[in-house]
Amino acid sequence: MRTNRLLGAAVAASVVLVSQSTYADDRVVIQNKGSDTLVNVAQAWAEAYPEVNPKVAVAVSGGGSGTGIAAMINGTVDIANASRAMKDKEIEKAKSMGQNPLEHVVGFDALAVFIHKDNPASTLSIEQLAQIFGRGGKATAWSDLGVKVPGCDSDKIVVVSRQNNSGTYAYFKKAVLGTAEKMGQLEKGTYRQGTLDMHGSKDVVDLVEKTPCAIGYSGLAYATDHVQMVCVAKETGGSCISPSVATASDRSYPIARPLFMYTNGEPKGEIKNYLDWILSDAGQCILLKKGYAPAHDVSCG
Repeated sequence: MRTNRLLGAAVAASVVLVSQSTYADDRVVIQNKGSDTLVNVAQAWAEAYPEVNPKVAVAVSGGGSGTGIAAMINGTVDIANASRAMKDKEIEKAKSMGQNPLEHVVGFDALAVFIHKDNPASTLSIEQLAQIFGRGGKATAWSDLGVKVPGCDSDKIVVVSRQNNSGTYAYFKKAVLGTAEKMGQLEKGTYRQGTLDMHGSKDVVDLVEKTPCAIGYSGLAYATDHVQMVCVAKETGGSCISPSVATASDRSYPIARPLFMYTNGEPKGEIKNYLDWILSDAGQCILLKKGYAPAHDVSCG
């Protein structure tokens, strides 16, 4: 456990401290890092927790799931946030470094596909998404899908993705491109070349909002009234499911995913107390308010 006592406010220079900037000597800091999908709710948890235990502060930073997992492997973080499960090679590397990553499911997310608000392509299948995002995919223009998009004079689909250390990038690759590869719909389940790779989830939504030709993916919690979310079908021509907290909870949405926090072995002390609180109704209701599906049934009053 890497809980440590603050010596002063210098820590604030490298992390986002979500409590006051100076602390008494007996306060404990929990270092929390990783997924951009989870960063907003992680900050909300950290801001609320001093009301539960004023002697504990939580320092939150993003950077992507891969960044948090790398910090877990190196033993420089107490809790790593991830929107994908750790890979076998990452677990093996962690163990070789003396770490024993333990997975905690803290909620669920619907990985939404966003298009411009004027785009009539309101329903797409996993196969069609794979043809748009996948290498060798046949859908490079909206007309390839029988769609004419107002304001998209070029007809060319602008494919918006995430950077490759993102858990959202990895999960979409597995759930959409990997599925299409297994079904023989793509030769290889990898992204096409020429995608616009955004650093954060909000950046994806902002670009789609301003670009009629664009399509991108991000967590449900980043949806705004200025874009629309695609209703996704498992099979072309089949019934579709819209992304929502409810369809993430019951996993009926085809691109629903768990959200993880990783600790080094069984959490103890203040780290255990913090995770227990996150999984309590109080913590889960904060997650629900941020647009994610709780890990279990909750009563939010």
